[in-house]
Amino acid sequence: MASVLIVSDQSLQRVGLRMLLSAEPDLTVVGDTANGAEAVRMSAALRPDVVLMGGDRSRTDGTETIRRIAHPSHLTAVHGPAGPDGQPPRILVLTSAGHEGQAYAALRAGAGGFLIEDSTARELTAAIRIVAAGDAVITPELTRALIDTVRHARAPRHGERAIGLASLTERERDVLVAVASGWSNAEIAARLSIAPTTVKSHVSHILTKIGARARVQAVAFAYEYGLVQPAA
Repeated sequence: MASVLIVSDQSLQRVGLRMLLSAEPDLTVVGDTANGAEAVRMSAALRPDVVLMGGDRSRTDGTETIRRIAHPSHLTAVHGPAGPDGQPPRILVLTSAGHEGQAYAALRAGAGGFLIEDSTARELTAAIRIVAAGDAVITPELTRALIDTVRHARAPRHGERAIGLASLTERERDVLVAVASGWSNAEIAARLSIAPTTVKSHVSHILTKIGARARVQAVAFAYEYGLVQPAA
């Protein structure tokens, strides 16, 4: 059973999402709000598995809300671990067509998945389950937007993330490039002749070293630091 907190400043969207998700036997809606600050408070108090962000909230002050939910260091001391696994909630962002470029800022703030608002109900519920399990969700349209953003961005700053890159082993770099190329764990295992469990272990170590929470953030990291080159 995955619990979901809905955040949207559009009343009808909140009602519709609540009705849709409540009809799923393995999903439960623990609350909804239109306010970013309230979303942070409710996230700490209710400890949902997934925070689903939509409406204009995902495009205005949404990045700061995502950052505060994904990195609740100031709340952990008061409320304890943010979730049953000791991790903050995973964040799935609904974005409208034409605003894909803003996904990069949300990604760096800590979002773990992105979905276009006109996705089907089945695509949305599937995405929530995937994000709740700790994996990433990103559409091809958003992948292209992220790559385009990285292509035109200025060079990354040296710091902890650059140190993380330097700390990667040669095998971890191979796995990171494979992840950024869109390969699944099974495909990486087959192509590198290693066990799927070893791939999962490598991915976990990579995320820790580069300061990322999800595979989609590792993809952006690989493009940002030139490990993978965007297609022309």
